[in-house]
Amino acid sequence: MQRRDFLAVLAAGVAAALTGCENATPASAPLMPGGSPSRLPKYPLKRGASPSSIATHAINRAPAGVFQAPTGLVQVPVPEGSITMLPGHGNYVALTVDDGTDAEVLAAYIALAKRTGLRLTFFANGYMSSWTDHARALRPLVDSGQAVICNHTWSHRDLTALSDHEIVREVQHNEQFLTNTYGTNGRPFLRPPYGSHNRHVDRILQALGYPAVTMWWGSLADSTPERPAQVVANAEKWFLPQRIVIGHANHPGVLSVMDQIVDIIQQKSLQPVHLADVYDLSQLPPIPPMPTQSPSPSATPSPTATPTATGTPSKAPSPSHKPSRSPSAPPTKGH
Repeated sequence: MQRRDFLAVLAAGVAAALTGCENATPASAPLMPGGSPSRLPKYPLKRGASPSSIATHAINRAPAGVFQAPTGLVQVPVPEGSITMLPGHGNYVALTVDDGTDAEVLAAYIALAKRTGLRLTFFANGYMSSWTDHARALRPLVDSGQAVICNHTWSHRDLTALSDHEIVREVQHNEQFLTNTYGTNGRPFLRPPYGSHNRHVDRILQALGYPAVTMWWGSLADSTPERPAQVVANAEKWFLPQRIVIGHANHPGVLSVMDQIVDIIQQKSLQPVHLADVYDLSQLPPIPPMPTQSPSPSATPSPTATPTATGTPSKAPSPSHKPSRSPSAPPTKGH
């Protein structure tokens, strides 16, 4: 099938999927590969949480205003294919923060960024209520350009296990949430849950406005519970020039070592950036228009959560996190 024909077919499918979102009967819980329901989080999400005394100590120990916005950085076009590290040569590093099952950890990252100037890329699952709980604190960072918030799908389902209709719904439902809550739809950066994607998924994502699947080349390995000392060891290993490093707002292991993460970035003379600092977002291709209305409650994938007017559940379960697959080989040419 020619690309033009594929886009036309997919655009029609998008409209049908969105109509289906309004009339869909929610499943009993988000389904993971194999059809088993996702488990509730080991550390339940705390609504409206603020950083604990441990997290506050970590944040206050880190020097205030230590990081500044990058200067002299020449932006490059968003590539097609996938992104595993930053382009070119330099001393830049991009810390990306996924998921959001623990509102306290998300609050601590926001406070750390406000105090130190750390630039962050967030990959949000709108199904996690932490993104609504802390929108008032996070949105000023997004509006000022210090942070960007991108698409991690609505409910963290493995895209390779979904139908085309379900992929469209996961992506565009989350776009509606991000637009309603943060004034941005998250494009053009999408990180597939678990790093799981294939050529078919990539074609659908490209047609929806995501030409490059956003991966990583280095991890704090904290998608599941991890000891603070190991989080620091992982940061020491992976915070290197031009790396995209993945972390998670899921478990408290990172709370007491955020100051050490800042120290590592400083000691290695790295300049923190987010993805919109590096890539030129002014030349993106047109995509199918997104409806302006909020998703209806019936579009929510689980009846265990009651959506608000913006489609955000009052209680959010965690995805059953298998460890994210971190690329172990150098990225190929053109990434």
